[in-house]
Parts: sequence; C-alpha cells; structure tokens
Amino acid sequence: MIRYFHGFESIDDLDFEKNDGLIPAIVQDCQTGQVLMMGYMNKESIQKTIDTHYVTFFSRARQKLWTKGEESGNFLHMRSITCDCDKDTLLVLARPDGPTCHLGTTSCFDASPLADATSRYISGNPLQNYNFVK
Repeated sequence: MIRYFHGFESIDDLDFEKNDGLIPAIVQDCQTGQVLMMGYMNKESIQKTIDTHYVTFFSRARQKLWTKGEESGNFLHMRSITCDCDKDTLLVLARPDGPTCHLGTTSCFDASPLADATSRYISGNPLQNYNFVK
C-alpha cells in the first residue's frame, strides 16, 4: 500500500484544537515547488482528499466542504500530505490541472515578486534583482 500522508498515522493525530476544528493547508505544486494556495481543512475534508485524491477544503465562508476545481475544472490532484512538527499545519503536494487562483493565475501568490522563487533558485537565477526592505 502506498502512503500518501507523512508525519501522522491517522487524522486523529492532528491538532484541530487551535483553530476551532480547522487546520491551515499550504498547497505546493509537486513538480515545480511553487506555492499555489492556502486553505483550511477539517477532518472530513482531509479524509475526502485522501479517499479521492482531489484536494478538498472546508470553506469558512460557505460553511461546507469544497473540492478545488469543482466549478472551474482546475482540480488539484493530491500527491501527498505532510504535517508540521506541531501537527497543526499541513503541506499538500499536488498536481494542478490548470490555474489554481480564482483570478486565473497559476498561484494565489502571483502578485508577489517571489512567486517563482523556487524555480529561479533551481535554475541558478538568484533573487538578487529584487529590492528587499531592510
């Protein structure tokens, strides 16, 4: 059996107490390393993600589960879920079908000058051209 989750044995091992039953989940492109988005997951959305391999969140605004791509067709195909050392934040590696952001951009962080920082680092084109506040 292939394990798709790391750092925890079961969903019950995760710490849902700090955020009223929700855990922040950072989604990263499994091929490029680019951070795509951040959403919140509850136990049910994590289980649905594991069962279907489609990244599913809990919408705080709508108070219900939503699978990324259910309206746009731009699904996020889950490759793995890893928790942090405190078991209160998740890193989801996924393969996107298309743009992740509802604005039509690859990432919800495309406005940042560092949206492609990982690919620049890997390609040997460092970030020296950016002006950072000191």
